[in-house]
Amino acid sequence: MTTRVAYLVSQYPAVSHVFIEREVLGLRARGVEVHTFSVRKPDPKTLHSEVMRAEAAATVVLQDDPKALALGNARLASSQLKSYAKALKQALRSGELGLKQRTWQVFYLAEAVKLYETMRERGLRHVHAHFANNGADIARLAVALGRAIDGPDAGWCWSFSMHGPTEFEEVTAFDLAAKTEQADGVACITDFTRSQLMRMVDPEVWPRLEIVHMSVEPERFPVPASREHDGPLRILDVGRLVPEKGGPILVDAVAQLKERGVDVQVRFVGAGALMERLQAEIDRRGLADRIELLGNRSQEEILEQYHWADVFVLPSFQEGLPVVIMEALSTGLPVVATRINGIGELVVDGVTGRLLTPGRSDLVAEAIEQLAGDPQLRQRLGAAGREAVLEGYTTATTAADMQRFLAGVQQRVAQQGTADRGQTRA
Repeated sequence: MTTRVAYLVSQYPAVSHVFIEREVLGLRARGVEVHTFSVRKPDPKTLHSEVMRAEAAATVVLQDDPKALALGNARLASSQLKSYAKALKQALRSGELGLKQRTWQVFYLAEAVKLYETMRERGLRHVHAHFANNGADIARLAVALGRAIDGPDAGWCWSFSMHGPTEFEEVTAFDLAAKTEQADGVACITDFTRSQLMRMVDPEVWPRLEIVHMSVEPERFPVPASREHDGPLRILDVGRLVPEKGGPILVDAVAQLKERGVDVQVRFVGAGALMERLQAEIDRRGLADRIELLGNRSQEEILEQYHWADVFVLPSFQEGLPVVIMEALSTGLPVVATRINGIGELVVDGVTGRLLTPGRSDLVAEAIEQLAGDPQLRQRLGAAGREAVLEGYTTATTAADMQRFLAGVQQRVAQQGTADRGQTRA
């Protein structure tokens, strides 16, 4: 039997969510019927590829027509007043206390009506949200409407992918414990992520928390024919220029390496709130000839940077398990990263890269100096990293895991119904 599912993302497609695009395409390649929904319409200028443009054209945008959204809510409220009132009551008691937060929940209900009606028209009963943000709120309310209107045994169910780490810092704001408790399944991107949810809920919920890694397509991130070149060691950092990524740590490490006479060339790919401050610090410390801030780049341009580099460095303070690490490893780059959250599940110190205590620019400098002086070590770590990606982080592997997860959620709901769980799981 074909698995059919609605995928809901706050914005789809998006450059920063390319891993979701890979997952959707991977599921479809396995015969899963995936219908995509986006809360907001993506900026056409950010749709850099034919695939992104095609995905955008086929995606239902919930906020696309506010007038139609209001009319749809009025129509459903008048025809299904009791069920609509029940969903509204749930919206008003969800999330943080406060007028602003509860008002947002009413907006989510309005969007959930469109999601519910579109899913019902298409014969869909399962919605999967990526992230525990407003998409999960909307998915939860759409299923609450489905169960109230069509009955608890009609097969309505919802699940979400848990990434972190932002949600773990604002558990109440994201209503994270309740979402984990009420969802019919949660796909966690790492064991660490799963463990953080486990501490919030009763052990009887734990079996619904499963591991589904994010992925890369190794054929799109191949190892270059050669990395031989003259000149300094080439270092790459890919990610948003925001405080949690630890960009100043790498700048400080480069300053230390300069004092030691270790010649390096660093490129940051990405943009963000720290861009001007980082550039000012680079200029102040006389490192403009060693560090470049390239801004955002397309996937094709980023691949060129992976092939340019000798080492990938990501000195983050806060992460889940970044896809950029998977991409770097896929191209055979040794990775220098921090020992936080789920990174250690892929980057093994001395095996696929160097795993360091966060916040220590001296350790970053030492690791870079070690790699600068040992090309064979760089090659060995990079080769092992590529193998680790091929073993468990390819689209083919993770799409199969997600397919099993989605089918398992639907089978579980079909077997046990929802009546025994009551509307606390709605």
